[in-house]
Amino acid sequence: MKLLVGLGNPGGKYAGTRHNVGFDLIDYLAQAPGVGSFRGQFQCLVAEATEGGEKILLVKPQTFMNLSGQAVRAILDFYKLSNDDLLVICDDYNLPLGKLRVRANGSAGGQNGLKNIEVQLGTDAYARLRIGVGQPGPGEAVDFVLSRFKPGERPTVDDALALAASGISLWIRNGLDACMNLLNGSAKPEKKKPIRNPPKPEKEPKKKPEHQPENPSPNPNE
Repeated sequence: MKLLVGLGNPGGKYAGTRHNVGFDLIDYLAQAPGVGSFRGQFQCLVAEATEGGEKILLVKPQTFMNLSGQAVRAILDFYKLSNDDLLVICDDYNLPLGKLRVRANGSAGGQNGLKNIEVQLGTDAYARLRIGVGQPGPGEAVDFVLSRFKPGERPTVDDALALAASGISLWIRNGLDACMNLLNGSAKPEKKKPIRNPPKPEKEPKKKPEHQPENPSPNPNE
């Protein structure tokens, strides 16, 4: 069994905000055929899915962001799962819009949901997928993450969610390294650099026709 936890804040007031992009990815995954309906459990909304023969729990904690670790701890304990079975999805305002980054461990980096999960688990050794939501101006972080995406930003976010879903499928089937190779960019082809001021091809000299008379007559009978 694998546990996918998208972080966010519950309620319509926060729906669609940058801080709730973790919820958005869980909802995106829940649209796949065969996924069950969300039900309330462990202070979360939980839906069950299957990928590659393995059972997957899609989870949206309803504890508010700062207490996300309580819900994660409860589910891990109930199903007797290890941290290796956990992938947490969250927003990151230090990343450009739509940029994805996967790590096997590390600091919370100012993300309060990750901070509380680390406290509850007693370690930072759990996988996390960060989704870039754009970068705020100085002193604007709180208002920025609680704002909604602009219409022009939404296509970039939707593309990121689709790519993230592909990476999660790799994580489930092939492990975290395969997921990291795709989403962290190492699997992307390099762009070819354009040639600057390419040389112009040389013109071939015109050949004179052979056996051409010096003063050809317009009348062939003369």
